[in-house]
Amino acid sequence: MKITINEIAKEAGVAKSTVSRYLNGGRISQKTSDKIRRIIEEHNYEPNSFARSLKSKKTGFVGVVAPALDSFVTSKILIRMDEELRERGYTTLISNTSHSIEREIESLQNLQRQKVDGMILFATELTPSHFELIETLTVPLLIIGQETDRTHCIVFDDYQAGYQMGEYISSKGHEKISYIGVDEMDIAVGKRRKQGIEDGCRANGADPVQFFKSGFDFDSAMQATKKCLEHSVPSAIICATDTIALGAMRVVREKGYNIPADISISGFGGYTVSEMIHPSLVTVAFDYLETGRMAAGTIARLMQGEEVDQLQRPHFTIRKGESVKGKK
Repeated sequence: MKITINEIAKEAGVAKSTVSRYLNGGRISQKTSDKIRRIIEEHNYEPNSFARSLKSKKTGFVGVVAPALDSFVTSKILIRMDEELRERGYTTLISNTSHSIEREIESLQNLQRQKVDGMILFATELTPSHFELIETLTVPLLIIGQETDRTHCIVFDDYQAGYQMGEYISSKGHEKISYIGVDEMDIAVGKRRKQGIEDGCRANGADPVQFFKSGFDFDSAMQATKKCLEHSVPSAIICATDTIALGAMRVVREKGYNIPADISISGFGGYTVSEMIHPSLVTVAFDYLETGRMAAGTIARLMQGEEVDQLQRPHFTIRKGESVKGKK
């Protein structure tokens, strides 16, 4: 005889609402979650709401986990990706984690529990917890932003983008260059982009790049820039993102320096606002629309059991604004 939610709750020693919250992907303690899952597995229980979809083994849902929905990069990719998936008959279920790794893992677990056909993760870093979870997934997972050989990934070529920016800045005659970047726990932006910048600057004979660590937000960018200027005044500051560059520009102006006459500044991201400010920002513009289309097409093919390249890289260009001036 098929077990009911009431009977699961009674056997687990919890309220019926707790079982319902578990089935709907809500937050409960790990201990309670494990207890309910064990009972469900023992009795082969399937929620009625998924009965039809489980019979066909398809729900038409694609789970998406993102660290911040207010991010320019994430929103651009997400909008295009959602449009493409809708045209293919899929509906996206989006979970925002506010840069919490714990919530990221929890969201992926909840999405699998809700029987999505596939999942997409916008990752800022990959931890042992991520790798452990990947091994347990029963649906395709696509990661955007970080690279691993354990699943399919779409990653910007951060090393090459960094190299070309470093080469561009140093080719303008800048020798004393500072870089405001992020923690190397972020392999793509924190490590590979930084290495590319250092190698690109070195290729044109610039002095070793001075590194200052920032977060991705505007306020920490300002603090990092203040430390940079207190250490020594460079002729150019390369920033890991456009947001960091905007924070740097504000501090440089507040300290009485002119951009680009005294200090040149560049970024990465190609944000719309970077073209609207004065001077317009020199930045690496990644193709977010291509990334969104690529992500939608990739997860759709994976869900259909088709072969897809494990690693894909969208295009980028250096957008030459007014914030960099050559040194005579």
